[in-house]
Amino acid sequence: MSKIKDAFKKGKAFIPFISAGDHGIETTERYIRIMVAAGADMVEIGIPFSDPTAEGPVIQEASTRALSTGVKINDIFDMVRRLRSGDDAVTAPLVFMTYLNPIYVFGREAFFKLCEETGIAGIIVPDMPYEEKGELAGIAHKYGVEVVSLIAPTSENRIEMIAKDAEGFVYCVSSLGVTGMRSEIKTDIKSIVESIRKYTDIPIAVGFGISTPEQAAAMASVSDGAIVGSAIVKIIKDYGESADEALFEYVKKMKAAVSEQ
Repeated sequence: MSKIKDAFKKGKAFIPFISAGDHGIETTERYIRIMVAAGADMVEIGIPFSDPTAEGPVIQEASTRALSTGVKINDIFDMVRRLRSGDDAVTAPLVFMTYLNPIYVFGREAFFKLCEETGIAGIIVPDMPYEEKGELAGIAHKYGVEVVSLIAPTSENRIEMIAKDAEGFVYCVSSLGVTGMRSEIKTDIKSIVESIRKYTDIPIAVGFGISTPEQAAAMASVSDGAIVGSAIVKIIKDYGESADEALFEYVKKMKAAVSEQ
Protein backbone atom coordinates (compact mmCIF):
# COMPACT_ATOMS: atom_id res chain seq x y z
CA MET A 1 0.00 0.00 0.00
CA SER A 2 1.35 3.40 -0.99
CA LYS A 3 2.15 5.57 2.02
CA ILE A 4 1.79 8.63 -0.21
CA LYS A 5 -1.83 7.77 -0.97
CA ASP A 6 -2.59 8.24 2.74
CA ALA A 7 -2.34 11.99 2.11
CA PHE A 8 -5.37 11.82 -0.17
CA LYS A 9 -7.59 9.53 1.96
CA LYS A 10 -9.56 12.33 3.60
CA GLY A 11 -10.28 14.27 0.42
CA LYS A 12 -8.35 16.92 -1.47
CA ALA A 13 -4.77 17.28 -0.19
CA PHE A 14 -2.76 20.38 0.60
CA ILE A 15 0.97 19.78 0.16
CA PRO A 16 3.47 22.47 1.22
CA PHE A 17 7.16 22.53 0.27
CA ILE A 18 9.97 23.67 2.56
CA SER A 19 13.68 23.98 1.85
CA ALA A 20 15.56 21.99 4.51
CA GLY A 21 18.04 24.07 6.45
CA ASP A 22 16.65 27.48 5.50
CA HIS A 23 17.30 29.51 8.68
CA GLY A 24 18.69 26.34 10.30
CA ILE A 25 17.65 22.69 10.37
CA GLU A 26 15.99 23.04 13.79
CA THR A 27 13.81 25.81 12.35
CA THR A 28 12.84 23.56 9.42
CA GLU A 29 11.88 20.78 11.83
CA ARG A 30 9.68 23.14 13.85
CA TYR A 31 8.02 24.54 10.73
CA ILE A 32 7.20 21.06 9.38
CA ARG A 33 5.46 20.23 12.67
CA ILE A 34 3.55 23.53 12.52
CA MET A 35 2.41 22.96 8.92
CA VAL A 36 1.19 19.44 9.70
CA ALA A 37 -0.64 20.76 12.77
CA ALA A 38 -2.26 23.39 10.54
CA GLY A 39 -3.60 20.72 8.19
CA ALA A 40 -0.86 19.84 5.69
CA ASP A 41 -1.60 16.34 4.37
CA MET A 42 1.94 15.67 3.13
CA VAL A 43 5.13 17.74 3.18
CA GLU A 44 7.72 18.06 0.43
CA ILE A 45 11.16 18.56 1.95
CA GLY A 46 13.62 20.15 -0.43
CA ILE A 47 17.23 19.01 -0.21
CA PRO A 48 19.15 22.20 -1.02
CA PHE A 49 21.31 22.09 -4.14
CA SER A 50 23.61 24.69 -5.66
CA ASP A 51 21.99 24.46 -9.11
CA PRO A 52 18.24 23.89 -8.65
CA THR A 53 17.26 24.16 -12.33
CA ALA A 54 13.49 23.81 -11.81
CA GLU A 55 13.32 26.51 -9.17
CA GLY A 56 12.61 30.21 -9.50
CA PRO A 57 14.48 32.88 -7.52
CA VAL A 58 12.54 32.46 -4.26
CA ILE A 59 13.47 28.79 -3.81
CA GLN A 60 16.95 29.29 -5.31
CA GLU A 61 17.61 31.88 -2.60
CA ALA A 62 16.30 29.49 0.06
CA SER A 63 18.71 26.81 -1.18
CA THR A 64 21.56 29.31 -0.96
CA ARG A 65 20.57 30.33 2.57
CA ALA A 66 20.31 26.68 3.61
CA LEU A 67 23.68 25.72 2.11
CA SER A 68 25.28 28.72 3.82
CA THR A 69 24.39 27.16 7.19
CA GLY A 70 26.49 24.11 6.26
CA VAL A 71 23.51 21.74 6.24
CA LYS A 72 24.31 18.27 4.88
CA ILE A 73 22.08 15.41 3.71
CA ASN A 74 22.84 13.47 6.90
CA ASP A 75 21.55 16.44 8.93
CA ILE A 76 18.29 16.32 6.96
CA PHE A 77 17.90 12.58 7.58
CA ASP A 78 18.56 13.19 11.30
CA MET A 79 15.79 15.82 11.27
CA VAL A 80 13.34 13.40 9.63
CA ARG A 81 14.28 10.76 12.19
CA ARG A 82 13.40 13.23 14.98
CA LEU A 83 10.12 14.14 13.27
CA ARG A 84 9.15 10.47 13.17
CA SER A 85 9.91 9.72 16.82
CA GLY A 86 8.50 10.59 20.23
CA ASP A 87 5.01 11.27 21.51
CA ASP A 88 4.57 14.14 19.03
CA ALA A 89 5.78 12.12 16.02
CA VAL A 90 4.69 13.41 12.60
CA THR A 91 2.67 10.69 10.85
CA ALA A 92 1.83 12.55 7.63
CA PRO A 93 3.69 11.29 4.54
CA LEU A 94 6.99 13.06 3.89
CA VAL A 95 8.67 13.18 0.49
CA PHE A 96 11.99 14.59 -0.65
CA MET A 97 12.39 16.91 -3.59
CA THR A 98 15.94 16.99 -4.87
CA TYR A 99 18.14 16.60 -7.92
CA LEU A 100 20.09 13.68 -9.30
CA ASN A 101 23.50 15.04 -8.38
CA PRO A 102 23.07 15.07 -4.56
CA ILE A 103 21.71 11.49 -4.65
CA TYR A 104 24.59 10.19 -6.74
CA VAL A 105 27.22 12.03 -4.68
CA PHE A 106 25.72 10.64 -1.45
CA GLY A 107 25.36 7.19 -2.98
CA ARG A 108 22.05 5.82 -4.26
CA GLU A 109 22.00 2.72 -2.06
CA ALA A 110 22.91 4.64 1.10
CA PHE A 111 20.41 7.39 0.29
CA PHE A 112 17.39 5.14 -0.19
CA LYS A 113 18.33 2.92 2.73
CA LEU A 114 18.16 6.00 4.97
CA CYS A 115 14.87 7.01 3.35
CA GLU A 116 13.41 3.69 4.45
CA GLU A 117 14.92 3.92 7.94
CA THR A 118 13.57 7.43 8.54
CA GLY A 119 10.16 7.04 6.90
CA ILE A 120 10.49 9.00 3.66
CA ALA A 121 7.64 7.81 1.43
CA GLY A 122 8.73 9.19 -1.92
CA ILE A 123 11.11 11.28 -3.95
CA ILE A 124 10.61 13.93 -6.64
CA VAL A 125 13.55 14.55 -8.99
CA PRO A 126 12.78 17.40 -11.43
CA ASP A 127 15.93 17.00 -13.53
CA MET A 128 15.43 13.27 -14.16
CA PRO A 129 13.77 12.60 -17.54
CA TYR A 130 11.21 9.81 -17.60
CA GLU A 131 13.58 7.73 -19.72
CA GLU A 132 16.10 7.73 -16.85
CA LYS A 133 13.62 6.85 -14.10
CA GLY A 134 14.98 3.31 -13.99
CA GLU A 135 18.31 4.70 -12.78
CA LEU A 136 16.67 5.32 -9.40
CA ALA A 137 13.45 3.31 -9.36
CA GLY A 138 15.00 -0.13 -8.86
CA ILE A 139 16.98 0.91 -5.80
CA ALA A 140 14.17 3.14 -4.48
CA HIS A 141 11.65 0.30 -4.67
CA LYS A 142 14.04 -2.01 -2.85
CA TYR A 143 13.68 0.35 0.12
CA GLY A 144 9.96 1.07 -0.27
CA VAL A 145 10.37 4.56 -1.72
CA GLU A 146 8.15 5.71 -4.59
CA VAL A 147 9.58 7.82 -7.42
CA VAL A 148 7.01 10.52 -8.21
CA SER A 149 6.61 11.49 -11.87
CA LEU A 150 6.09 15.04 -13.10
CA ILE A 151 3.82 15.80 -16.06
CA ALA A 152 4.13 19.27 -17.57
CA PRO A 153 1.95 21.17 -20.07
CA THR A 154 4.51 20.22 -22.74
CA SER A 155 4.15 16.47 -21.97
CA GLU A 156 1.09 16.00 -24.20
CA ASN A 157 2.59 13.30 -26.39
CA ARG A 158 4.20 11.63 -23.38
CA ILE A 159 1.30 11.65 -20.91
CA GLU A 160 0.28 8.05 -21.57
CA MET A 161 3.82 6.71 -21.18
CA ILE A 162 4.54 8.66 -17.97
CA ALA A 163 1.11 8.17 -16.37
CA LYS A 164 0.96 4.40 -16.90
CA ASP A 165 4.20 4.03 -14.98
CA ALA A 166 3.43 6.63 -12.29
CA GLU A 167 3.45 5.78 -8.58
CA GLY A 168 2.49 7.53 -5.35
CA PHE A 169 0.92 10.54 -7.00
CA VAL A 170 1.33 12.41 -10.27
CA TYR A 171 2.89 15.86 -9.89
CA CYS A 172 1.05 17.92 -12.51
CA VAL A 173 3.07 21.05 -13.35
CA SER A 174 0.65 23.95 -13.81
CA SER A 175 2.84 26.32 -15.79
CA LEU A 176 5.77 26.42 -18.16
CA GLY A 177 9.05 27.63 -16.67
CA VAL A 178 10.39 27.45 -13.14
CA THR A 179 8.63 27.51 -9.77
CA GLY A 180 7.35 30.80 -8.43
CA MET A 181 4.19 32.65 -7.48
CA ARG A 182 2.03 33.67 -10.45
CA SER A 183 -0.83 36.16 -10.58
CA GLU A 184 -2.78 33.77 -12.80
CA ILE A 185 -2.45 30.24 -14.12
CA LYS A 186 -3.49 30.08 -17.76
CA THR A 187 -2.79 26.40 -18.44
CA ASP A 188 -5.84 24.22 -19.08
CA ILE A 189 -5.18 21.99 -16.07
CA LYS A 190 -8.58 20.32 -16.31
CA SER A 191 -7.74 18.88 -19.74
CA ILE A 192 -4.30 17.69 -18.65
CA VAL A 193 -5.73 16.00 -15.56
CA GLU A 194 -8.44 14.34 -17.64
CA SER A 195 -5.78 13.02 -20.03
CA ILE A 196 -3.73 11.64 -17.12
CA ARG A 197 -6.81 9.95 -15.61
CA LYS A 198 -7.24 7.89 -18.78
CA TYR A 199 -4.07 5.98 -17.88
CA THR A 200 -3.83 5.89 -14.08
CA ASP A 201 -6.07 5.98 -11.01
CA ILE A 202 -3.43 7.28 -8.59
CA PRO A 203 -3.91 10.80 -7.13
CA ILE A 204 -2.94 13.86 -9.17
CA ALA A 205 -1.76 17.03 -7.40
CA VAL A 206 -1.01 20.34 -9.11
CA GLY A 207 1.98 22.54 -8.32
CA PHE A 208 4.12 25.43 -9.66
CA GLY A 209 2.70 28.94 -9.36
CA ILE A 210 0.00 28.42 -6.72
CA SER A 211 0.04 30.97 -3.90
CA THR A 212 -3.51 32.12 -3.09
CA PRO A 213 -6.49 30.24 -1.64
CA GLU A 214 -8.41 31.01 -4.86
CA GLN A 215 -5.70 29.41 -7.01
CA ALA A 216 -5.44 26.40 -4.69
CA ALA A 217 -9.21 25.93 -4.78
CA ALA A 218 -9.27 26.17 -8.57
CA MET A 219 -6.51 23.57 -8.95
CA ALA A 220 -8.05 21.23 -6.35
CA SER A 221 -11.44 21.47 -8.05
CA VAL A 222 -10.05 19.64 -11.09
CA SER A 223 -7.43 17.44 -9.36
CA ASP A 224 -6.76 15.70 -6.04
CA GLY A 225 -4.72 18.41 -4.39
CA ALA A 226 -2.54 21.52 -4.54
CA ILE A 227 1.20 21.88 -3.95
CA VAL A 228 2.66 25.20 -2.75
CA GLY A 229 6.35 26.00 -2.52
CA SER A 230 7.46 29.56 -3.24
CA ALA A 231 4.71 31.20 -1.17
CA ILE A 232 5.71 29.08 1.87
CA VAL A 233 9.40 29.81 1.31
CA LYS A 234 8.68 33.54 0.99
CA ILE A 235 6.94 33.56 4.38
CA ILE A 236 10.06 31.94 5.87
CA LYS A 237 12.27 34.48 4.09
CA ASP A 238 10.18 37.38 5.42
CA TYR A 239 9.84 36.13 9.02
CA GLY A 240 13.04 34.12 9.42
CA GLU A 241 12.94 32.11 12.62
CA SER A 242 9.70 33.80 13.73
CA ALA A 243 7.34 32.49 11.04
CA ASP A 244 5.39 30.12 13.32
CA GLU A 245 2.10 32.03 13.43
CA ALA A 246 2.24 33.26 9.81
CA LEU A 247 2.94 29.73 8.52
CA PHE A 248 0.21 28.16 10.62
CA GLU A 249 -2.40 30.67 9.45
CA TYR A 250 -1.35 30.41 5.80
CA VAL A 251 -1.42 26.61 5.72
CA LYS A 252 -4.73 26.53 7.61
CA LYS A 253 -6.26 28.95 5.08
CA MET A 254 -4.90 27.02 2.06
CA LYS A 255 -6.03 23.66 3.45
CA ALA A 256 -9.53 25.08 4.00
CA ALA A 257 -9.66 26.31 0.40
CA VAL A 258 -8.60 22.93 -0.95
CA SER A 259 -10.98 20.99 1.34
CA GLU A 260 -14.01 22.90 0.09
CA GLN A 261 -13.58 21.40 -3.39
